[in-house]
Amino acid sequence: MDATPPGFDDVCAAEERVRPLARVTPFLRFEALDEAAGATVFVKCENVQRTGSFKIRGATNRIARLGTEERMRGVVAFSSGNHAQGVAAAAKAFGAPATIVMPEDSPKVKMEGVR
Repeated sequence: MDATPPGFDDVCAAEERVRPLARVTPFLRFEALDEAAGATVFVKCENVQRTGSFKIRGATNRIARLGTEERMRGVVAFSSGNHAQGVAAAAKAFGAPATIVMPEDSPKVKMEGVR
């Protein structure tokens, strides 16, 4: 993996790859937080994302960058929740086989979200 931080063009390319699958989520401003922080504070509401978190963005970006042969070999993820759901949703969207390994004590709602 390249340790070079992503540049503006990299971020724009990632946004294009993620756009078809990830929802546009709102920014909300909370004046109470503004006062507490002494600055203007915006909250990005990724909780309204398809899977309930931002993790679908990273999973989609990574799977989209795989070549066809790599994608058809499938992806594997280990997670007890949000990452598992993001990888499962992205893999399904790209037609890639996915093996998701979750601890037995993972929240039932997360396990169901992966299926």
